[in-house]
Amino acid sequence: MRERHVLLAPEGVLVLNQTGATILGLCDGERTVVEIVDELSGRYDRVAGEEVRNFLARLAARRLVELGDG
Repeated sequence: MRERHVLLAPEGVLVLNQTGATILGLCDGERTVVEIVDELSGRYDRVAGEEVRNFLARLAARRLVELGDG
């Protein structure tokens, strides 16, 4: 059975793919977006930093994560 990654939000549930779940798992309040992209680059051959930033920006727009200045 395939593992499902879900994020509970006030307006519903978001089902995350493995990549989204991995990105969100790295959001610990300590790492910057650049550090998250660097961590992913160390784990995987291809990481599109802009896609990671866009994913986090979409979550921030829904107030599911908070992006600081870093």
